Amino acid sequence: QVQLVGSGGGFVQPGGSLRLSCAFAGFDLDDYTIGWFRQVPGNEREAVSCINYNTGSIYYADSVKGRFISSGDSHNNTVFLQMYSLKPEDTAVYYCAADPNPRWCQWFEYDFWAQGTQVTVSS
Repeated sequence: QVQLVGSGGGFVQPGGSLRLSCAFAGFDLDDYTIGWFRQVPGNEREAVSCINYNTGSIYYADSVKGRFISSGDSHNNTVFLQMYSLKPEDTAVYYCAADPNPRWCQWFEYDFWAQGTQVTVSS
């Protein structure tokens, strides 16, 4: 049974850093694509980063490129989204998701989701 549990959100000042974690069970990291998405109330869920650990393919949204890093620890069944140089516009609920065969990085292509975690960037 595929399960994902997200954690690590919080409140941070502009320019600060946060690391989101997503513990998973029920699949191997090489067999699934991991996606990170975020959503602001009233807006559509948007892709932040997607990574296929089998092929090494990785996507970052232009808005986070150079500031966010996706990584994974297959031994501990956890994936991470390290966020640096956070901006107020990064404020959102963040979700990790997994799917064995998404087309790539759109939220509706992912079947398995963790609960969201709030990230608030404000002075």
